[in-house]
Amino acid sequence: MIAPERIRQMVDVELSTRGRAGHTALLLCASAMTIGIATLWTTESGLPLRTQLAFALMVGIGGAWTAYAAWVLTTRSVLLARHRILAAAMGVIFSGVFTVFFAVVGYQGRLGDTPYLAATLEAALVGVAVVMLVRARRQFAHLVARREALQQQMGTQRS
Repeated sequence: MIAPERIRQMVDVELSTRGRAGHTALLLCASAMTIGIATLWTTESGLPLRTQLAFALMVGIGGAWTAYAAWVLTTRSVLLARHRILAAAMGVIFSGVFTVFFAVVGYQGRLGDTPYLAATLEAALVGVAVVMLVRARRQFAHLVARREALQQQMGTQRS
């Protein structure tokens, strides 16, 4: 049987002050960035189409990160690493979108090799995000297996 103190430690890891502070910082930074880009986008007339598309993507991504951070901070239960899976999946999707965006801009020409360099860097970020997603899914599976083992152990003790 697991001691109650150990169970409290396991729960505190998911609801730690450090995690809350990190998600609060993410919420503030993502919302500030989104507001700044949206303001710039709406006040500048005559922007090229690709710039408007990039701003639209950045506002959408910033809004998604803001919503994610708000969800984590307002969730009252143990998240069982679901937030890490969601964050890593968002990283894969968003980095993938910008990889394609920069590759298309580079293919259209007139900007030299810079968009291809940006696409390469974004592709590297996709790789990092995929590794993080795999790790988050493994951690989730481990926590679910641990929860089921504890439930079985508690069920056999009650009988």
